[in-house]
Amino acid sequence: MSANDTIPFAGLAPERILDAIESVGYRCDGALMALNSYENRVWQVGIADERPLIAKFYRPGRWSDGQIEEEHVFCAAMLADELPVVAPIVIDGRTLFRHGGFRFSVFPKQGGRAPEFAEPAILEWMGRLMARIHQVGARKNFAQRETLNMHSFGTDPLDWLLANRVLPPDLEPVWKGVAEQALEGVAQCYARAGKLQLLRLHGDCHAGNVLWTADGPHFVDFDDARMGPAIQDLWMLLSGDAEEMGRQFGHVLAGYETFREFDDRELHLIEALRTLRLMHHSAWLARRWDDPAFPAAFPWFATNRYWEERILELREQIAIMQEPPLVPR
Repeated sequence: MSANDTIPFAGLAPERILDAIESVGYRCDGALMALNSYENRVWQVGIADERPLIAKFYRPGRWSDGQIEEEHVFCAAMLADELPVVAPIVIDGRTLFRHGGFRFSVFPKQGGRAPEFAEPAILEWMGRLMARIHQVGARKNFAQRETLNMHSFGTDPLDWLLANRVLPPDLEPVWKGVAEQALEGVAQCYARAGKLQLLRLHGDCHAGNVLWTADGPHFVDFDDARMGPAIQDLWMLLSGDAEEMGRQFGHVLAGYETFREFDDRELHLIEALRTLRLMHHSAWLARRWDDPAFPAAFPWFATNRYWEERILELREQIAIMQEPPLVPR
């Protein structure tokens, strides 16, 4: 086995990308531009006499075909409801294709800029749009895609990091103790919230996955779509201290409840979900370290300072999770 056999995307040369796009009926003009993506590889591909397309090549082994197709079905359902999502192009009844050992999909190019989430009008608009997405998401469940919960985003990452001896030896016992204490806090937040409705989510709703145009927001990248509580798609719209986040969430909620009722008990989960995201992100970086793109983009991950900062971060979250939940203003 060569070294390239163990490196994701090692065989994804430019000519293979162009061949893949032409295999589904397009005529490429040779123009290729890599776009910012780490989990997958995403390219803008020039098409002769037409607008460029976006080609997404999926990370080998990350998803099953069924999981990818569930994401595509979700996107198609939202598109059918006239929601501004960038869905994969259907070619001969299919959206997922194979070429040269890689799976890929093609998307229309969508322009736009990152939104300013601090603006009240934009927050209300985002609230309305998320409620409509959640209306579609609540119609049926994912059968194959993951559920966001304490195990998938907390216990599993913790166990994996410890089993693979990722942390510096002198910091591992400290991080382990703090992480376990943080998960106890997460469990308490979930207990205070009680049993909640789970629905299909975008899953990673931050400014980098929203493109704003004169017509408003357009959602891209449903890679992280999964089952979970509605608040997961709302809390990442917020920033600042508790008072500022409360003000911002008031605007989000004003828009959201135009179309869908929000369960206030989910407010107990905001800091729990933030804590789980922090733990999951550390494990994600570690699991991808064999991909040369990751050490190049995140060199600070392999340092003691990174883990010292994560320990402090989790300690802060432990304290915050003991405080009363956010109050919309």
